[in-house]
Amino acid sequence: MARVSQEHLDARRRQIIDGAIRCFTRNGFHATSMQDVLREAGLSAGAVYRYFSGKEELIAAIVGEAFGTIRGAFEDAAKQDPPPLPDKLLAHVLDTVLNGRVGGGSIEFPRLVIQVWAETLRNERLAAPLQQGFVDMRAAWAKLVDAYCEAGLLPKDVEADAVARTMMAMAQGFIAQQALFGDAKVEQLESGLRALMRMDVP
Repeated sequence: MARVSQEHLDARRRQIIDGAIRCFTRNGFHATSMQDVLREAGLSAGAVYRYFSGKEELIAAIVGEAFGTIRGAFEDAAKQDPPPLPDKLLAHVLDTVLNGRVGGGSIEFPRLVIQVWAETLRNERLAAPLQQGFVDMRAAWAKLVDAYCEAGLLPKDVEADAVARTMMAMAQGFIAQQALFGDAKVEQLESGLRALMRMDVP
C-alpha cells in the first residue's frame, strides 16, 4: 500500500479547515453540523474524522491558526529596528490576519472571531487556548513597548502591559466593528491612530 505524502495530508487538512471556516461563517457554530462540513469540504466522513473528532477540534484548530498568523506578523515587526510605530504596526498585523489563510477574506474572519469569543464564554475547552493566546499576545505587545522605550520613543517608566492591553483593545474593537457593521477599513484605523499620536498635550 503506497504511503501518503505529508504534503497530501497537509493539503487535506487545509481543505477541511477551509470548508469549516466557510460553514461557521455562513451559519454559525451551533447551526453547522459535521455533515455540513463534510459537504462543504467535498470529503467523506472517514477522511474528515481522520483529522478531527468533531466541531470543537475544528474550532480549536482555527483559533490556533489565527494566533499563529498574528504571532508571525509580530515577529516580522520585531525584526525591524526600531519597530514600526503603533499606527503602522497595528495596520500591518490586522492586514496580515484579515487577508491571511485563516481570514479567507476581510469579511469572513471578523465574523468568525465574534463567534469564537461568544463560544468560549460557554465552552471551557475552547476558552483555554483563547486565554493562552491572549496571554501570549500581551507578552508580544509588551516586548514591543519595551523596544519603543529602548529606542527613546516612549518614556522608560511607561507600563508596558497597560499599553499592550490598549493596543489589543483597538485591534479587537476594529474586528468587532467590521463584523457587526462591515464598513471598517484598516487604512481608517491607521489614519485615526496616527492622528491621535500627534495630539498635543497642553
